[in-house]
Amino acid sequence: MIRKHFAGVAFSALALAVSGQALAGTVTTDGADIVIKTKGGFEAGTTDKQFGFKLGGRLQADFDAFDGVYTRNGNRADEAYFRRAILELSGVAYGDWKYNFNVDFGESGNSKWDEASVTYTGLKPVNVKIGRFDPDFGLEKATSSKWVTTIERSAIYDLADWVNDKQDGMGIQVSGTTGMFYGSAGLNRAKGNEDADGQNNNTVNLRGVIAPMAESGNVLHFGLNYANRSVEDFDGRVRSRMNVRGTTEDSVNGNRPDFARGVAGEFDGDSAWGLEFAYAAGPFSVQSEYLKRDIDAKSGSLRRDREATGYNVQLAYTLTGEARGYKLDGGKFDSIKPANKAIGAWEMVYRYDNLEAEESGFIDSKAKIHTLGVNWYANEAVKVSANYLTASTDNLTNAAGDDDGDAISLRLQYAF
Repeated sequence: MIRKHFAGVAFSALALAVSGQALAGTVTTDGADIVIKTKGGFEAGTTDKQFGFKLGGRLQADFDAFDGVYTRNGNRADEAYFRRAILELSGVAYGDWKYNFNVDFGESGNSKWDEASVTYTGLKPVNVKIGRFDPDFGLEKATSSKWVTTIERSAIYDLADWVNDKQDGMGIQVSGTTGMFYGSAGLNRAKGNEDADGQNNNTVNLRGVIAPMAESGNVLHFGLNYANRSVEDFDGRVRSRMNVRGTTEDSVNGNRPDFARGVAGEFDGDSAWGLEFAYAAGPFSVQSEYLKRDIDAKSGSLRRDREATGYNVQLAYTLTGEARGYKLDGGKFDSIKPANKAIGAWEMVYRYDNLEAEESGFIDSKAKIHTLGVNWYANEAVKVSANYLTASTDNLTNAAGDDDGDAISLRLQYAF
């Protein structure tokens, strides 16, 4: 309640300040001149780039219809919901200090911090970020949810969901870009993850990217990731939505299969490796990622070590000729900007996901997911997406015995 009140007061104060200046007809400053931009949000900054801020946000309204293994009884279910409703405030102060405060109001109306971080950039080319933010692991996770090519990121991230989840904790990350290289190292302390003495357990993330070609429409990208978390004990559960978020939004009939069922207190080691590849030439791009998670059974446990692996291959082509943006700083793809304002930009995408989890002598569950999609970038703010998905599984069924299923996902996005 306090956070909601604070966000409302801050926004109202900003609106009053802006309207007051507009009514006055003049703007005075005790420093450098101020430049105001209104394209893609509201942005104001000094001409010497020492101070500035940008107010923006994103709204993603989703609809999913799904059946088979995606539901508990196999019959069709559907969900309509706000995937994200984020108000973003970012900027710079005193030249070397950047800040980013994002509040997600979500479907239920209960606001939460999506990000609250401060970054010091005065040690160029090294940046130091402190606060609450997503840990750095994987190409598709590094890419903003506004500009990923399919509606949901690859299901391989479900196999080790903690590797890029802030988990309401706090962290510190050191990152930098030089030449064709980008790298980051982060330490995150998840909320509620304490040992028997009340000391916080930590998650460590490392990511390195080399990109000999790193510009829009001309990309060659390789990446390596590692993550490890310290935990006293956990249940070793591995599960996935298989690229359909509506399966968890639907509490009545949605099914989120367990690739490996949880066994309380039987595991105490957790680590993951990841590989990335991407190539883009003009309007065409191909990317692929691989993830391997190792779950260690506790000494003396009757359980055995578990392993979860997944990979994906994605092909995308912009029919209207535009190239996907790319930023080496962060090692990520960026937006597509329509060249023709009348028809916008049209993009086709296909992705294949392969997931597997096994515990020697007990389980070996697999899933294959095909996603075919189309994106219409009506302009730089509005994006409309449609995905068709089909999934098949081995040693995974719902209560009705279904081991395959289909889904249709739709999204209307407004980003400013």
